[in-house]
Amino acid sequence: MRGARAARASLRRILRGLPVSRGRTPVSARSEGAPARAVLVVRPSSLGDVVYAMAVVSDIEAHDPALPVDWVAEEAFVPLVRLDPRIRTVVPLALRRWRGGALAAATWRELRAFRRELRAQPYAAILDLQEQVKGALVARMARGTRHGLDRESIREPLAALFDDVHHRIPRDLHFLDKCRALAAAALGYEAKGPPRWGFAPPPAAAAMPAGRYALVFHATSRDDKLWPEDRWRAIVLRLAAAGIATLLPWGSPPEEARSRRIAAGVAGAVVPQRQSLPELAALARRADVVVGVDTGLTHLAAALGTPTVAVFTATDATKAGVACAGPHARDVGGCGTVPSFDDVAAAVGRALATAPRC
Repeated sequence: MRGARAARASLRRILRGLPVSRGRTPVSARSEGAPARAVLVVRPSSLGDVVYAMAVVSDIEAHDPALPVDWVAEEAFVPLVRLDPRIRTVVPLALRRWRGGALAAATWRELRAFRRELRAQPYAAILDLQEQVKGALVARMARGTRHGLDRESIREPLAALFDDVHHRIPRDLHFLDKCRALAAAALGYEAKGPPRWGFAPPPAAAAMPAGRYALVFHATSRDDKLWPEDRWRAIVLRLAAAGIATLLPWGSPPEEARSRRIAAGVAGAVVPQRQSLPELAALARRADVVVGVDTGLTHLAAALGTPTVAVFTATDATKAGVACAGPHARDVGGCGTVPSFDDVAAAVGRALATAPRC
């Protein structure tokens, strides 16, 4: 017990940015003596929020094309952030895994390497976009002026204690707009025009069909965000009648089983092997339409410019919907309003017929 308590105390010291030894910190590829001429974005998770936060890269580039952007991301989402070639360095964070192995020597080696990487150079601005204490503690480890939301704007008010400069941004804005507004306030520019992303997914994926196809993202971590299976199956049947194949990706055995139930007996409905994030991005970029629940992959499809229909059942589409990405993306349903098959089918038809591709 005493060893576990000591390990957790040391973990807290590292996360606060306090020294854990007097040893010399090695200099990384980013020189420790470099001037503060870069921006660090701290938005480790979740998938959909990382997608929306990545729109700030285009805003920063428009403000100052020579200003490098580095990013802290949970290790599961590092492949996503690396899809934007303009992001100079992605620093992996493995907080969940580290917490589970607090007594392991490998955990401490990784933690110290993570801290060294964050402190390898000073930053002109550190943008804390996580809105949680865990993100604020990570931002605290880096060198530079930390910008975050004030106590009235942030999701976890305690997190505001760790930032240096606080910005008041309306709480009821879409998360995308909050990120753009905070970055603009921190760096002294005005975020203009619709959001833009710089994703560069692979040109193809092995699971990509030869003809027209749709992607269905029916899975989510919250049961109350699911849409009934019989309605998904009706959508897949409607697409098949229009000559459009359907891919039903999955990320866990229960999700695979659901995909197979939805696809059973439907011509052109395919349950592929488990796909990586870059492969899913490649599939989404080239799909005729993506239909999904309120989950990160649906938001990624909208950010890629693909005609997208997001099915909301338990969350607020005005604060988390895909329509913010542009006219090619549509939200159906909302808090406590489970959309009917007809509502979703009509939205899919409009998306196929009218949404521009970019």
